[in-house]
Amino acid sequence: MNPPASTLVHDIGELVTADPGAGGGPLGVLRDAAVAFDGGRVVWIGADGSRAPACDTAVDAAGRCLLPGFVDSHAHLVFAGDRAEEFTARMTGRPYAAGGIRTTVAATRAATDEELRANLRRLLAEMTRQGTTTVECKSGYGLTPAQEERAVRIAAEETDEVTFLGAHVVPPEYDGDAAGYVRAVTGDMLAACAPHARWIDVFCERGAFDGEQTRAVLEAGAAAGLTPRVHAGQLGEGPGVRLAVELGAASADHCTFLSDADVAALASSETVATLLPAVEFSTRQPYPDARRLLDAGAAVALATDCNPGSGYSSSMAFCVALAVREMRMTPAEAVLAATAGGARALRRADVGRLSVGARADAHLIDAPSHVHLAYRPGVPLTAAVWKAGVRRV
Repeated sequence: MNPPASTLVHDIGELVTADPGAGGGPLGVLRDAAVAFDGGRVVWIGADGSRAPACDTAVDAAGRCLLPGFVDSHAHLVFAGDRAEEFTARMTGRPYAAGGIRTTVAATRAATDEELRANLRRLLAEMTRQGTTTVECKSGYGLTPAQEERAVRIAAEETDEVTFLGAHVVPPEYDGDAAGYVRAVTGDMLAACAPHARWIDVFCERGAFDGEQTRAVLEAGAAAGLTPRVHAGQLGEGPGVRLAVELGAASADHCTFLSDADVAALASSETVATLLPAVEFSTRQPYPDARRLLDAGAAVALATDCNPGSGYSSSMAFCVALAVREMRMTPAEAVLAATAGGARALRRADVGRLSVGARADAHLIDAPSHVHLAYRPGVPLTAAVWKAGVRRV
């Protein structure tokens, strides 16, 4: 494959580097700037009109805002069917519960590989059109060794950030035998899935897996070379956050219900609190208290949790707007959490920022400032998207 053509984007009114050392404020903002991409990387950043390198293509940003591509560090995209009826019932008063996942398990098991692949690609394209350039993708809707292996294998065709989530819920064939299912997850299922995955995750929640079961799955995954992530604190307080910190998880995700000890544990660790406000929008649960986490010194990321049940949105811009409106984040904090924060949750230093050496993932919006992502919610602001220096939008 030929390397992408070099590109100079100039006349950028506001360049968000997401690198505080590169410019002003927490977002590292540069005004009246230009940036050059070559070989899939950022090779130069400077003042517009200064000595930019010669490039094959020049793009006039016309005073608009350029920011890093969004990093969506929590999504469930290998599935079939939808749960629109469940959503409708929830909007009329039925509470969200973990058991609805089984509906998607049945549809996913019945789907062909090509149907799953086509749906995955459709959702990834939808994300790209909205400025997302890095996506984590979980399994969790197969729940047998063959079905979970199929899910992570298909996901790995499209992203390097693949998570084995066999411990999503206990499937119907193991009703009354959660311990037996955990043995299956940590045995044949893990052996089949580990070669295709980077991460291992557990839904540590009432109605899913308790602390002891979560520990068993995460420790087995770590022994197989996978790094932990944890669904924690979505439906109530529990052991998930502190297990995530103890076991060196890259992230604890949801974090809707946290004790003071949970917040302190996150603030004193490298584990990122990944917040998923589109889920609260869809389930009518309380929103996470991002302000509490940030003020304590915890690292925070935003992600969509795009899935057919608890939150079927692929829009990181929507999550930014919700974080500002409902979670007491400033626009700068929310944009940083959706870019560099997501990268940190994936332990990536090459994405989520625009600085020399980073992957050339960039999102040009039809607005003069990053603030407009929250200021104009629901408006399709994306004007152009580059991934590894290749223009995708």
